[in-house]
Amino acid sequence: MISTIAYGLTIGGILYIISIGLSLTFGTMRIVNFAHALVYTVGAYILVTALPQLHGWFVGSAALGILAVVPIAYVVERFVIRRLYGTSIDYAIIATYAVLLIGVDAIKWIWGATPIPLSDPVNLYVTVLGVQLPWYRIIIIILAFLVFGLLEFFFRRTIVGKVVIAGLEDKEAAQSLGINVDRYFALVFILGSCLAALGGVLYAPITTVHPYMGFQVLLLSFAVVLVGGLGSLRGTFVAAFVLGMVMAVTGRFWGPAAETMVFVVMAVVLIFKPIEV
Repeated sequence: MISTIAYGLTIGGILYIISIGLSLTFGTMRIVNFAHALVYTVGAYILVTALPQLHGWFVGSAALGILAVVPIAYVVERFVIRRLYGTSIDYAIIATYAVLLIGVDAIKWIWGATPIPLSDPVNLYVTVLGVQLPWYRIIIIILAFLVFGLLEFFFRRTIVGKVVIAGLEDKEAAQSLGINVDRYFALVFILGSCLAALGGVLYAPITTVHPYMGFQVLLLSFAVVLVGGLGSLRGTFVAAFVLGMVMAVTGRFWGPAAETMVFVVMAVVLIFKPIEV
């Protein structure tokens, strides 16, 4: 059972890191961003490309994977997302899904479609109540809590974060004070994309890297965002770990239903608390 809990917390941590960008994007811009899955995948591919060049240095390769998505996120926000502010949410879904499909084809053209496995970059274990747990998974859980704490500090204590929160609460009022809210929203978009890439590089050694890896995690991330509440930092954090544990416990007793139970939970939550767009 200890290994099940550790696995659930690991998946929950990764889901949070990926999902918080989606939650912030919708909360600030009212944009459903399917291109989020693209930067997640690109981060993982840059990681596997950089590892041989850096002689297996995982941290440096991961940093390159995260930095590589910054120009991609800027281009998507500047030339796609920014043109969709204030329009129907359907346009954003279609446009960002098109970006995702184009990006996946580009990935297949550059790296091919063959899945690329990665080994545990830490390869150390700790014994908890007689059960050996990989240190790498514990590091992921710690990183998720660290990201949550840093984001809480950023949005509650810094000027930029407070401007974003003000724009989230009442964009028109913030603009009336002479604040260029869209510029701050763009920073949030890039931040969310970097977090998605972080999730990609962290999850790469647990799964395999392939062009379509973003599609599966995108659906799970949307489930986390919907259960936690669109634009809610703390709600997304709690929902990610709850759904991660749901996947782990369900998978222990009935593997094929692990991901299905996530969407069952999402459906139950939406029945009692429908979303407001």
